[in-house]
Amino acid sequence: MLSSLGNPRQAAAQVLNFALILSSAFMMWKGLSVVSDSPSPIVVVLSGSMEPAFQRGDLLLLWNRNLLTETAVGEIVVYNVKGKDIPIVHRVVRKFGSGEKAQLLTKGDNNAGDDTELYARGQDYLARKDIIGSVVGYVPFVGYVTIMLSEHPWMKTAMLAIMGLLVVLQRE
Repeated sequence: MLSSLGNPRQAAAQVLNFALILSSAFMMWKGLSVVSDSPSPIVVVLSGSMEPAFQRGDLLLLWNRNLLTETAVGEIVVYNVKGKDIPIVHRVVRKFGSGEKAQLLTKGDNNAGDDTELYARGQDYLARKDIIGSVVGYVPFVGYVTIMLSEHPWMKTAMLAIMGLLVVLQRE
């Protein structure tokens, strides 16, 4: 098994194969970002604030191209708050104005009050530029892998070690 480590040509081929897999995944992510016009076209639900619509661990597919219609009341959006890097998935409950000047108020389906406490200091509403995308589809529970890896950092290290070993020990 480890005889492939002695052959520099085969070791180089395995390293290049691993680099090809990583670069392909990166290109697919960037391609999805361009097509959906969203910096993060896929997100994972991290809390229970949108139950029963979405459960913790659901994988959401986003679309940010409002070509024919603009963001409407009742639409589920993902947005970023200034100063925080974790996206929030909530429903638009009020809208004031239209177009790029529209102001949106959001709320989690499972929350008692609206999101004004979650917004940045001095911000009462979301602007259109704060929205990462609107939810167009979801895959239930697939995101639990991401949650487990972020809650247990040792699992991330173990998974990377196993993947590295598989690449090194793989025979072509």
